[in-house]
Amino acid sequence: MAKPEKDWAAVILVAGEGSRMESDLPKVLHPVCGKEMLHHVLDVLAEVHAGVVAAVVAPGATAVRASLGELVECAEQPDPRGTGHALLQAEELLQGRASNILVLYGDTPLLLSATLKKIMERHQSEEAPVTILTSRLAPPDGLGRVVRDASGHITQVVEEAAADETQLAISEVNGGVYAFDAGWLWPALREIAPSAVKEYYLTDLVNLAAHAGATVASVESVDAAEVIGVNDRVQLSQAERAMKERILHRWMLAGVTIVDPAATYIQAGVTLGRDTTIHPNTTLNGDTTIGKRCAIGPGAAVYDSVVGDDCTVGASILEGARLESHVDVGPFSHLRPGTVIERGVYIGNYAEVTNSRLGRGTKMGHFSFVGDADVGEGVNIGAGVVTCNFDGVSKNRTIIGDKAFIGSDTMLVAPVRIGAGASTAAGSVVNRDVPPDSLAIGVPARIKNKKEAGAKQRLGPGLGGRSDSG
Repeated sequence: MAKPEKDWAAVILVAGEGSRMESDLPKVLHPVCGKEMLHHVLDVLAEVHAGVVAAVVAPGATAVRASLGELVECAEQPDPRGTGHALLQAEELLQGRASNILVLYGDTPLLLSATLKKIMERHQSEEAPVTILTSRLAPPDGLGRVVRDASGHITQVVEEAAADETQLAISEVNGGVYAFDAGWLWPALREIAPSAVKEYYLTDLVNLAAHAGATVASVESVDAAEVIGVNDRVQLSQAERAMKERILHRWMLAGVTIVDPAATYIQAGVTLGRDTTIHPNTTLNGDTTIGKRCAIGPGAAVYDSVVGDDCTVGASILEGARLESHVDVGPFSHLRPGTVIERGVYIGNYAEVTNSRLGRGTKMGHFSFVGDADVGEGVNIGAGVVTCNFDGVSKNRTIIGDKAFIGSDTMLVAPVRIGAGASTAAGSVVNRDVPPDSLAIGVPARIKNKKEAGAKQRLGPGLGGRSDSG
């Protein structure tokens, strides 16, 4: 999105106590669809503003400061004396650095960048001392009412607690985003009178400008959810639901099939490829990327993972895993952090992989566990196979060469290496290396030359069946 004209600074107000959240976590750090509310605001702001950004924080707001990082300058509000007093604390940081000041709250995660752009453009075109966001679509409860005269000019914003019956019937409410002329703003903040509870409100700046005969410009929001401010857990759930619907809508328009949106949860940081289908009761979380033409779910949960094109993940959990293209997983399997699954791998049901790489074309049977292993290409891992990777003190690796055949119920006691083309008989306990093209059989396994042991069919069922036969 193109940036509006130059000479802007932005202020995000995050000094509120957030006591109604009943939480040890600062209000603005509560997540909405997997992203902190504050960072929803910062990300939307970054789409339209590349200049100075300041935040007004509470004393000792270590977690908030850490979340803001070094790109946002912070001012501190020593006492909770209202939003007008909070903004005044940014004067020292911003004085002389910008002609226009955009002011937002850190607890409004559903703001749209297009709306911010309109506010900035309107403010400049009207040359108004103050421009505000309003809404006629949002539920008015708890919000200030926008009062206009017969000509449609804004004359004041009345907080709900101070409004009379006529004013409470007004449908247009204050959206909580402001643009100010900096030269007018800083002196005007000192003219605000305290409220009955000794607080100074930003809305009084609107009243001050209107009473002086100045134009108060406005932009009306076209999205009812945009002005939702989160003050408690009920409003947090409302913001979550609205953000979820917005995310799902965006992906469906981008070519993703979501079979049942009501039963699908996709967080803000997820990326999806075209012609992918998301089946019901699926959650996609964190920094996750799903490729094209995939089928995910039903009942899948994916966290911070990368899934290539043409993959199927059925009713399984992926955490910090990476799948190349044409991989088939599940149902009821679990791929844990550090797992890399190469192209064309099949993983059956009730299987678990952690901190391991499975090479191209490998098949891994049901009820198997592969941990801390490097598995080659074209390997067959039968049902019930376990890499015994932990000796009680440390983790040890298992190496399985290309085209090895690991029979059902084999225990591979790491550290151990299975050579290329080697086989293990069903039920074997392998606690030493198996050379290439050899056979390990028994408990503990004995190593035999395949030619000396005879052809595979002469060994009968001892080698175990194919992994995909169970």
